[in-house]
Amino acid sequence: MPRPALLATLLLALAAPTAAETLLVERVAQEPGALPARGMTMADVRARFGEPASRLEPAGGQKRQWPTIHRWVYPSFTVYFERSRVIDAVANKADANEVGPKPPIR
Repeated sequence: MPRPALLATLLLALAAPTAAETLLVERVAQEPGALPARGMTMADVRARFGEPASRLEPAGGQKRQWPTIHRWVYPSFTVYFERSRVIDAVANKADANEVGPKPPIR
């Protein structure tokens, strides 16, 4: 095999995704309604998903323009609140083979 062809074959082999990897984005897309929606209140989230597994220390709030951010951790996702409203919800990794964000810093 000529060198350019060998090099191209090696590069293609290295670039091919591993069959065991699952993208976190793909899993979340398959589970509609699995995460709290932006704008839900803390009471709405608690009513729909139950009590969180843990509540992390609030961050921010030192100045008026820096609102306090609360984080609630559920087994499959983490919810971020500004004051009492959801600003984001992020799915947690299901296992070591899943490609996605790291667990929340505690």
